[in-house]
Amino acid sequence: MTKKIIGVIPARMGATRFPNKPLFPLNGMPMLGHVYHRSRLSNRFDKLVVATCDREIGDYISSIGGEFVMTSDLHERATDRTAEAVEIIEEQFHIKFDIVSMIQGDEPLLQPQMLVDVNEVLVKDDSISVSNLTSKILTIPEQEDPNEVKVVFDRENNALYFSREPIPSAKKYGGKMDRYRQLGIISFQREFLKLYSAMEQTPLEIYESCDMMRVLENGYKIKMVETLHQTIGVDTPEEAAKVEKLLLSDSITSLYEGI
Repeated sequence: MTKKIIGVIPARMGATRFPNKPLFPLNGMPMLGHVYHRSRLSNRFDKLVVATCDREIGDYISSIGGEFVMTSDLHERATDRTAEAVEIIEEQFHIKFDIVSMIQGDEPLLQPQMLVDVNEVLVKDDSISVSNLTSKILTIPEQEDPNEVKVVFDRENNALYFSREPIPSAKKYGGKMDRYRQLGIISFQREFLKLYSAMEQTPLEIYESCDMMRVLENGYKIKMVETLHQTIGVDTPEEAAKVEKLLLSDSITSLYEGI
């Protein structure tokens, strides 16, 4: 049986680190527009929507022919906003999805293949509840950047811990070790997302400001899926400027620029 997959892009204007970030222009197109068009190009979704509590975001998505869902303005976590959006869509269209793919609206360099890869894990194995893209950290500044969520995982690629601090510690080991960061592209079995949304926030989730700690603290597993594509999650205007230059030479950009 073919599994139905919905892609949800949670976005809000009031991000504390970079207010109005979703509509910040990158080469003439709002950041959210790049994320939406690149997600659409994956051809992996039965439906693709933006989940927001801000009408200006909804109006923009409508202007480019996309769909949006208005959600509560009380959500502190993107995952909770995503869960509410899926419930609204399922009720509105009388459809039940099998997999929910959450795509953060600040990943304008994402490659469509990344969305195929993160969902394929769940399509092939119903026992995996959550899959999360990860990529290698290449620089020391990136390792020390508190805006980057780092992750360590076991030999079967199940996450052990997420932190905004450098992990693992290098204080007593001087050798080379690969280090990884979490990307804002996470997929859930639909039933597990319902379960997640019903859970209370957990202490380490709050402490690390990371949705996925709620999963680990409740004893569930997260399968990390490595991608070789290097992206930049935009958290500051300086990162936006860097991404803007990279988009000019990115091969995917030409597939939707001018839309």
